[in-house]
Amino acid sequence: MFFSPSRGAMDIDEVFADLLEYASKHPEDQYSLIIGTDSQIKESKKEICYVTALIVHRKGKGARFYYTREYDQIIRSLRQRIFYETSRSLVLASQIMEKLTDSAQDFDVEIHLDVGNNGATKTLIKEVVGMVVGSGFNARIKPDSYGASSVADKYTK
Repeated sequence: MFFSPSRGAMDIDEVFADLLEYASKHPEDQYSLIIGTDSQIKESKKEICYVTALIVHRKGKGARFYYTREYDQIIRSLRQRIFYETSRSLVLASQIMEKLTDSAQDFDVEIHLDVGNNGATKTLIKEVVGMVVGSGFNARIKPDSYGASSVADKYTK
């Protein structure tokens, strides 16, 4: 189940219909789909909150976003969490791309990764970017990965 701040709870089909409707209102504009996942160990240290955000960016003119939240009892290492975040984003991107094959709408698709050249995740950049690029999507890392590090991060708290 997804949640949209402007539309409320939605399933994947409703999200897809809504993003197509949003893009069809201004077909002359360029759009990108941005998918990013972030995670946060909860204070109890007994579960991890994963949030995956789907952002429809109308370039230069705003965006609309949706997110899904999942809790996991398995405490993973940072490396495992980053790989799991990446795989969650790739699964959603694949679902959206499958639905787009029957649509006339054309979107640039970016996967925003919660890794960067500073901090503990810098050793994982090559591997997770390779996963994304090898799956046929564009990858962005910090500081350009706001889908994961800003939007998804906000809803892990």
